[in-house]
Amino acid sequence: MRDRRGFTLMELMIVVAVIGILSAIAITKYNETLRRANEGATRGNLGTVRSALRIYNADVEGYYPETLSYLAQGTKYLQRLPEIEVPFYHPDSNAVRLSNAAPNDSGGWQYNNVATDPDFGTLWVNCTHTDTSSTVWTAY
Repeated sequence: MRDRRGFTLMELMIVVAVIGILSAIAITKYNETLRRANEGATRGNLGTVRSALRIYNADVEGYYPETLSYLAQGTKYLQRLPEIEVPFYHPDSNAVRLSNAAPNDSGGWQYNNVATDPDFGTLWVNCTHTDTSSTVWTAY
């Protein structure tokens, strides 16, 4: 017999299968990490806009703006209204639904601008789906 150098077909198939399994695991973990990062950004943006609402409320002595566009005029409160990133459910959006009704799951922000409502000035994410920790987005 001659001295053979190289790999058998079986060895190559095993290596390809192992690489396939490892890449499937890595891609899944990457997507999960990316989703959690987007969710964290949305919760951070929600806190930022709520903070701007409180500052506006303090500046005008107890009133909230009729729309969130007042917060994004100039740079005193916000330079622009941030987008909401709710992966897999809605496209990224900074649209605002002005209503004191229950969320309609259309994505974006929902702002209660009804001055006679006890929850006037409340802001939440207009999404009734859950995040990776099984919390409904409207609960934030």
